[in-house]
Amino acid sequence: MIYWQIFIAFFIPGILGYGGGPSSVPLIEHEVVEHYEWLSVQEFSEVLALGNALPGPIATKMAGYIGYQQGGVLGALIALFATVAPSLVLMIPLLGLLLKHKDSLKVKRMTQLVRPTIAVLLGLMTFSFFAGSVNSSGFSHTIFIGLMSYFLLTKWKVHPALVITGALIYGALLL
Repeated sequence: MIYWQIFIAFFIPGILGYGGGPSSVPLIEHEVVEHYEWLSVQEFSEVLALGNALPGPIATKMAGYIGYQQGGVLGALIALFATVAPSLVLMIPLLGLLLKHKDSLKVKRMTQLVRPTIAVLLGLMTFSFFAGSVNSSGFSHTIFIGLMSYFLLTKWKVHPALVITGALIYGALLL
């Protein structure tokens, strides 16, 4: 039963997550945190942070880790397959159709209409992570890490993996 749940937990975000990893992350969070309750919001945010520090698509890294955590090696393989299966099944035939109609005004409008939805989903996930961080680490630590991360990433152009590592070290030493 767990293998079927792992498959569904990653197959559904794969189908509905139009736009790749960033749009499917909130859907994965819903399945993993709220529906199956395999991880807490805090644990999910840590998995997401570590996944972002590694190269490659975020959804497959998260699927591999969570699938392994829930079902061992077979669980990881099932989660990885479930993550890429919608793309394999749907995108190959749809690619020809999309290329045929790429200059269509309807296709361009559809893409423009999906973007705000993705932004709202990412905003809700960010708020959820912020609230979880405030509850577990306190408001001052959360604000400090957030502001330092912002300045390190935008002003001083520090690589995200180093910022995440620094936040992990900060948390390990002071929290």
